[in-house]
Amino acid sequence: MGAMTGSEAPRDDRETWQEDPVADAARATVDARGVVTRWSEGAHRLLGYPSDEVVGRSARRLVAAEPPAGTLRSLATRPQWNGTVTLVHRDGHRLTVKVLAHRRPPDEGGGRDGEWFLVAPRAGPPPPPEADALVMWAFTQSRSAMALYDTGLRLRRANAEMQQVLGLPEEAMQGLRVSDIVADPQSAGTEERMRRALETGEPQQTQVALRLAGDRTETVWTVSLVPLRDAGGQARGVLLSAYDMTEAHLARERLVLLNEASRRIGSTLDLARTAQELADVAVPDLADFATVDLLPSIEGGEDPPAGAPSSPVMLRRVASRSVLEGCPEAVVRQGAVAGYPEASPVAECLATGQPLIAAVTADGTAAWEQQSPERADRVRRYGFHSVLAVPMHARGITLGVATFSRHRNPEPFEQDDLLLAEEITARAAVCIDNARRFAHEHRTSLTLQSSLLPQRLPPQAAVEVASRYLPASPLAGVGGDWFDVIPLSGARVALVVGDVVGHGIQASAAMGRLRTVVRTLADVDLPPDELLTHLDDVVIHLSAEAEGTEGPAGVFGATCLYAVYDPVSRICTLARAGHPVPALVAQDGAAEFLDVPAGPLLGLGGLPFEATELELPEGSVLALYTDGLVEARGRDIDEGIDTLREVLARSGPSLEATCDAVLQELLPERPTDDVALLIARTRALDASHVATWDVPCDAAAVAGARRDACRQLAAWGLHEAATVTELVVSELVTNAIRYGAAPVQLRLIRNNNLICEVSDASSTSPHLRRARTFDEGGRGLLLVAQLTQDWGTRHTHTGKTIWAQQSLPAA
Repeated sequence: MGAMTGSEAPRDDRETWQEDPVADAARATVDARGVVTRWSEGAHRLLGYPSDEVVGRSARRLVAAEPPAGTLRSLATRPQWNGTVTLVHRDGHRLTVKVLAHRRPPDEGGGRDGEWFLVAPRAGPPPPPEADALVMWAFTQSRSAMALYDTGLRLRRANAEMQQVLGLPEEAMQGLRVSDIVADPQSAGTEERMRRALETGEPQQTQVALRLAGDRTETVWTVSLVPLRDAGGQARGVLLSAYDMTEAHLARERLVLLNEASRRIGSTLDLARTAQELADVAVPDLADFATVDLLPSIEGGEDPPAGAPSSPVMLRRVASRSVLEGCPEAVVRQGAVAGYPEASPVAECLATGQPLIAAVTADGTAAWEQQSPERADRVRRYGFHSVLAVPMHARGITLGVATFSRHRNPEPFEQDDLLLAEEITARAAVCIDNARRFAHEHRTSLTLQSSLLPQRLPPQAAVEVASRYLPASPLAGVGGDWFDVIPLSGARVALVVGDVVGHGIQASAAMGRLRTVVRTLADVDLPPDELLTHLDDVVIHLSAEAEGTEGPAGVFGATCLYAVYDPVSRICTLARAGHPVPALVAQDGAAEFLDVPAGPLLGLGGLPFEATELELPEGSVLALYTDGLVEARGRDIDEGIDTLREVLARSGPSLEATCDAVLQELLPERPTDDVALLIARTRALDASHVATWDVPCDAAAVAGARRDACRQLAAWGLHEAATVTELVVSELVTNAIRYGAAPVQLRLIRNNNLICEVSDASSTSPHLRRARTFDEGGRGLLLVAQLTQDWGTRHTHTGKTIWAQQSLPAA
């Protein structure tokens, strides 16, 4: 038998014959036309013709008589023949010899198609006396297929098992070498190992894959070569024992493929990529062409309808792979939806819910002609002959079907192939379902997060703003980053950026709750440091609630930066809780990061927050952001901060363009964490928009306050607002004088609205109440609330301010 020789390159006796002049058999090759193409020295010795008198000429003159017609028919159909032939010697006498003939497969490129290799054994010396004992030892000590070779590597005996394996009787093989009996290029390697066994006295072992004569498939054998010695230690021959390892070899290959599938399939939570990984694993080890088609209904993340899909089955092509470049066999392009008729393997396996093996026949292909002529054409063109169709099930639902086809591999699929395809498809189906469910959850999280973030930023008198929000890659999951712009009393504005620790729906929901809390606390007009203190308490309470619930905890911590800007005083007050420091770009373009005390992470509790105040010239730009902007894989955070400073320094007047430039420079690819970016340019309200009066703490001063307010409205051209403003000024100043404490101050602010503010040194807040029929007071604030757009109270370090806001007609 032939053998693989590991790292040794097998000798091809079709190219060269390295002969032993004493022991070698007569060899020759004859092409399909009957012309001799090679002639060995052994053939020269047998028939007396030198090579130059035979090669290139017809072999008929070497044969004493035409072979019987049955022999010719046998040669035309069989890969191997053996028998006796009467030949003519060069000197004219005839001799009858045993001949073993092998049909040679064509070389790569189609050369020597139909060539025959013929060999006739050379008569060897008589067997040594101990030959019978040697045969007895060999054949009684082994139950495998075995053959005994002498020191000339010629076969002396072959047991019944070996004759059955090779399909030749012992007499047809006697006197021949392995390379003569098994016409395979690897046989030379086996002979080399036999020589090594004789020379070293050490047994040799190897594994060989052969397609033996008469076999439809290739088989794998373990070949053991044992040198046999006589009593004096002299090497007398080699015993070749062969064990059929085909089933074990195929089982190992299937295990290797299963391990490869476990390693490669499901490397991401991307549905299309997971399907492609299944096709890539299957080709070429299992199939020549593989496809993965999914039900279109699962793409939205919803479960498909129960039961078998209706006919014709509509499926979307998600992945394909072929041994041929570019998948030319594919009829359905990637991403397209196609229908499969009821008689197709795809529809049949989905209808029954069971995998199947289908043989591609001419009748079956003809039946497809009417329904899918293009498919029938591809089947014929590429020679499809066997198909596996495996439904993809996961968690009780049907996702689609995987098909595996063969057209280059001549072997049809067998039951073991079906089991293997079922196993790797089942693993892929679970991964695809995970990807589908993850995609659904990710879309849900994005929708939730989008609904919780500001849908638009209304124009503010205090600042001009631009913002960006980038969700993280699907693998990272949606985070809890948020930003907000909150209008406050007195034309002020609050700028907020925060980040909830964690990802997923829980983080998005927690972000929405915290954003609502911040807006509520902002309405109370708390200073930034006090607001963060209250927000810290809220996070602690939310975390405590989450600990007692099933599933992932809702909130474990958060960071936040809260800034309040007053356009009248141009004072900006900032406080942060574990959040990155904001950047400030001055009017001259210089960018710096503000020194704002860090403060603890929200949710730790018991630690104070500090606020920083600074005066900002009109036109200053504040940049607030979350850590995903400056932190990225493969980049140090200091590098990200330096890059942000550089981009802000060279930014132009457009805030929208600045946002785009920052993201393009820092995040050219999709971020691994959510990113929120808020950029604000400050505005200022000068004396032309603000009027302030000190009011004596005397009831008689109320009339003077009304007159001052009316004169200012006239100067601003707001005559229509005079009546309501008089009433508001009268009520608020009267309350401050009656219930508050000196000093009292009146201020009017005109921007998009008209704001009336009265401040005093008392911290007591007025309350809206409904006056009874005979009450002399209590109706003033009720009238103010009904006549103005909004009103309220904010506390300051020196007392309180009561304000009322009226909307003004558009200019």
